[in-house]
Amino acid sequence: MFQEASLIFLLLWPSLVGSTWHEGSRYSTEESQTDDVYLTEASSVPAPDYQVPRWCHPLIIYNGEATCYSPRGGNYHSSLGTRCTLSCNRGYRLIGPRSVQCLLNRHWSGIIYCRQIRCHTLPALQHGSYHCSNGVKIDSHCHYSCQLGYHLEGDRSRVCMEEGRWSGSVPICVDIEPPQIQCPDSRERIAEPGKLSAIVYWDPPRAKDSADGIIKKLKRRGPEPGSEFSEGEHLIRYAVYDQAHNRATCKFLVRVRVSRCPTLKAPEHGYLSCTSAGNNYGATCEYQCDGGYELEGAHSRVCQSSRQWSGSQARCTPMQINVDVNSVTGLLDQFYEKRRLLVVSAPDSSDRYYKMQNAMLQQATCGLDMRHMTVIELVGLPPRDVGRIRELQLSQKIVEELRQLLHISQSRFNVVLIDKDGIDRDRFIQPVTPDELFSFVDMYLLSTQEQLQQHQNRDMCE
Repeated sequence: MFQEASLIFLLLWPSLVGSTWHEGSRYSTEESQTDDVYLTEASSVPAPDYQVPRWCHPLIIYNGEATCYSPRGGNYHSSLGTRCTLSCNRGYRLIGPRSVQCLLNRHWSGIIYCRQIRCHTLPALQHGSYHCSNGVKIDSHCHYSCQLGYHLEGDRSRVCMEEGRWSGSVPICVDIEPPQIQCPDSRERIAEPGKLSAIVYWDPPRAKDSADGIIKKLKRRGPEPGSEFSEGEHLIRYAVYDQAHNRATCKFLVRVRVSRCPTLKAPEHGYLSCTSAGNNYGATCEYQCDGGYELEGAHSRVCQSSRQWSGSQARCTPMQINVDVNSVTGLLDQFYEKRRLLVVSAPDSSDRYYKMQNAMLQQATCGLDMRHMTVIELVGLPPRDVGRIRELQLSQKIVEELRQLLHISQSRFNVVLIDKDGIDRDRFIQPVTPDELFSFVDMYLLSTQEQLQQHQNRDMCE
């Protein structure tokens, strides 16, 4: 009997070559390169012999181990009745019962194997990626990173744990960087001739998002390109927004400079009427004289690009009235567009209306000059009637023609107001007060420039 048992042991011994013995377990395992390990069964079962130490086929657990106990003792690691407790290496999960027993049919009581533990494949990261140290196997570390321009929020790395799930949670890539924007350079322009402004153009700013390159909105604060800018500095601001509503700004200056000539001085007894600012490039200034004065020299001057005025300074000289004329037309032409005429006529110098009118006009001499008014007096009856302009005497012929032209009665008091165009504007048969006369002139006869001069010199007569 011992010899037969020894022979069976020797026949089975070659199958143990390359096996690993576990201390105290009375069994051996063979290593495999595959992930899953299954219990293998012998292709043929010999006739029952309860004295054979290897009653069941060798128990092989890939990526695991078995701890076996036999009722026949330690050398009988797979004999009939042997019970083995099974476990898997770290990273593997046991599939099947946790213990098996060698049965009479020379089979173990169950089929078991160790399956490798795997985590699910991680989802793709929008605007980012991840790199894993060992795929989806246990202890694999996956590190996340984001594309340029994006910032990682959440777990930067995750680990495949023993229970087959990933630690942490899926992070996100957030665009928190503002876009890039570059404004045009600041620029300076010279105002156009005759203006205090200039039209300025520029190209839109260059903008690009640092993440995906897409700019969602571009806003401007200030005039648009091609606008007309007044003299001085103007700040233009731009703001851009990307798809994540991140904002970036830039700014630049538009300077408009006005080229100016030296300020002209108004002539004595006169004033200047200028366009635009009065001394800027392209501005024109016209010389005007006060009532009773005439202009000598250039009527106007222009501010040139050299910042110098054209022509030379003009002056205002006292108006020379020529009473030695052959007709009343020759007399009146001297006042055309220069002076208004107030013709006072009376049948006698002792006329009380005439005296009252003269007294009031003598007190209002400044107001008359301010409104460019000259008084012509016609006193008496033919052939002894006389006419005068201040101290200048008119001929009897001119006096008669003047009365006929203006339809002035010789027998009663009359006052006739003539405008600068020689038109009869108003008549009075009684003395007119300066206030009444000046109100009429100021309301109906003054030009815009005369109104301005009157406003500037309103205190001159006080």
